[in-house]
Amino acid sequence: MGGLAILLLAPWLVILAWAYWRFPRSLPRPRGRRRFDTVIVALAAIVAIVLAHVGYLSTVNLPHQGTIGVWQMVAPVLYAYGGYSLVLFAGLVLRHRVWGQRG
Repeated sequence: MGGLAILLLAPWLVILAWAYWRFPRSLPRPRGRRRFDTVIVALAAIVAIVLAHVGYLSTVNLPHQGTIGVWQMVAPVLYAYGGYSLVLFAGLVLRHRVWGQRG
């Protein structure tokens, strides 16, 4: 079920990765920055996949009530999106510190 959450969230994650990769245009784009961006986007994807499964497993042992089916789909999406966004944000901060103040 965690895989379904990633599948449904994937288009938005691709848009976020594209925006991270493309902006800001004012920073230099040496080979090191491109490698750094590749590692950050790959790490964000791995973290999202792992956290989607963790989010699903966190709902497996909940008492069976009427809303259990909803939370088995919502929790993995929230975990995956949160982890993905956190890694991209950390990448933005680190990238700005390394390549932002040159010149």
